[in-house]
Order: sequence, then C-alpha cells, then structure tokens
Amino acid sequence: MDTGTLIALLLAVVVGVSLGLLGGGGSILTVPILTYLAGMPPQEAIAASLFIVGVTSAVSVFSHARAGRVRWKIGVIFGAAGMAGAFAGGILGGFIPGVVLMILFAVMMVATATAMIRGRKKTAGANESGGEKALPLARVLLDGFVVGLATGLVGAGGGFLIVPALNLLGGLPIAVAVGTSLLVIAMKSTAGLSGYLFTVQLDWPLVLSFTGIAIVGSLIGAKLAGRIPEQSLRKGFGYFVLVVGVFVLVKEIPPLITGTPLF
Repeated sequence: MDTGTLIALLLAVVVGVSLGLLGGGGSILTVPILTYLAGMPPQEAIAASLFIVGVTSAVSVFSHARAGRVRWKIGVIFGAAGMAGAFAGGILGGFIPGVVLMILFAVMMVATATAMIRGRKKTAGANESGGEKALPLARVLLDGFVVGLATGLVGAGGGFLIVPALNLLGGLPIAVAVGTSLLVIAMKSTAGLSGYLFTVQLDWPLVLSFTGIAIVGSLIGAKLAGRIPEQSLRKGFGYFVLVVGVFVLVKEIPPLITGTPLF
C-alpha cells in the first residue's frame, strides 16, 4: 500500500466524524481524498464517494434515531425526490470529462463553505422542540430533486444543502435536521451510485476499507453531536472546505486554459 492510499484511509475517520456530527461534508472531503491521495480518476472517486457516504450515513442515522433526532416522514419524501435526481445525475456524470466534474465539484465546495461560514438565520418555522409544520410538498419535491441531481452528478451528498432545507421547509431544529439529512443522503447516494455503475468500475477492497473506517468515525461524530458549539464548528469546517475547494480549482483549471485534452 502506497503512502497516499494509507493517508487517505486515515482521513476516512474525518469523513465519518463530519457526517455523524454535521449531517454532511462526507463527499466534500471524500472526492478530493480519493482523487489526489488514492489516485482514483474523478468519475471513479465520485462513484466511490457515493458508496462510502451512503453506507456511512445509513449506519449513522440509527445512532441519531435512538436519540430522537430523525423525522422519517420528511426524510423519506425529500429522499425519494432526491433519488430520482441522483440517478439521473449519476448517469449523466459518467459521460462528462473528469476535469469538468472536478471543477463543478470545487465550485460547489466554495458555495457550501460560504454558506457554512455565513451561517443561517433562525426562522419562525424552525422551532426548537422538534415539531413539524405542514410540508409544502411541491417545494420539497423540487428541492429534493435538485439536490439529488447535484449528488449524482458530482458525488456531493448534499448534507449542507439538505440540513438548511429541512430546517426551513420542515420546521426542524438543526440537531433533528442533521439526523434526518443522513437518511436523505443514504437514499440519494444509493440512487447516484446505481447511475454511475453503468459506466464506472470500482476498486472494491479500497472502497470497503475506507467505508469501514468512515463508519467508525460517524459513530464518534454522532456521540459528539450537541456537545460542540454548532456555530464555531460549522465556521471552522467551512474555512477548511473553502481552502480545499480553492486548491481543487487551482489544480484543475490550468488544463482548460492551456488546452490540455480533457479525456
């Protein structure tokens, strides 16, 4: 095992902790780790991230459910719409040049980081008791599909998009939105991976090893949920994601400028 792959496996713990603690961030970290450290082509790294993040989220969601932080009805509705978008994105992503996918992914990283750093305003619908308000079904389905499309296309689980959407649309407090987002991520990642497997082959021993380590991290993150100040945690992680996103842009844009073939 080369040094890059070993470091990638060690960083799998960070991926898991992010998912368990924040309800997102797994793919934001997994795709660059697999691409630049494990040496996977972009399409393979995106497909692998969908499997890793999907399985890790599915395991972590039960830890949150035991603590009463999952709203199954809202999660299933949002997730079902997301699965349709993710499947379509997964098929489409297999035919897009790798450098283009990485640039799209980096743009999403920068946008996500900016939203995390700025934070979210409290709304009247987001109560702290976990009560749910009436769902605007058409809006939930549309938002779910759009987030799912992004999930399938660039391997981003969309947790940092799902959490605020659940907070605003479903009236869920942040801690409950985090737990519910893991259910949505697991559903969408499964659909996105199904689309990618039409065109991509995975290194299953590496993917399964990464997944196992990430699951351990997710259980740690779930235990820490609620114990660390959310605002400080999100801002710190947001700056980290911003740095990684800029790094990916700096690395991937020159081939487009210099005319290097995309395939």
